[in-house]
Amino acid sequence: MEVNDKLVDKLARLSRLQFSETEKADIKNDLQRMIGFVEKLNELDLEGVKPLLHMSEEVNVLREDEIKGSVSRAEALKNAPAHDNHFFKVPKVIKK
Repeated sequence: MEVNDKLVDKLARLSRLQFSETEKADIKNDLQRMIGFVEKLNELDLEGVKPLLHMSEEVNVLREDEIKGSVSRAEALKNAPAHDNHFFKVPKVIKK
């Protein structure tokens, strides 16, 4: 695949980015190197190779859940900019 100015301009338009001419040249070079790397990977014979799902054989190495203390409602609301005595008050963000 050839990376040309038309492709870089299309990608810039789709991503809503603007590039100077020197940036376009750098991006063209970087994209060409990335595509070359992927094409090199496509040359590998992967017949019979199973997909790798995890980097190790370990399964669920997460820590056990532990019950720990928490802050009281009054302590949590103490520094809130707006609250009633039970809940935080926040500006409405969903319009109907």
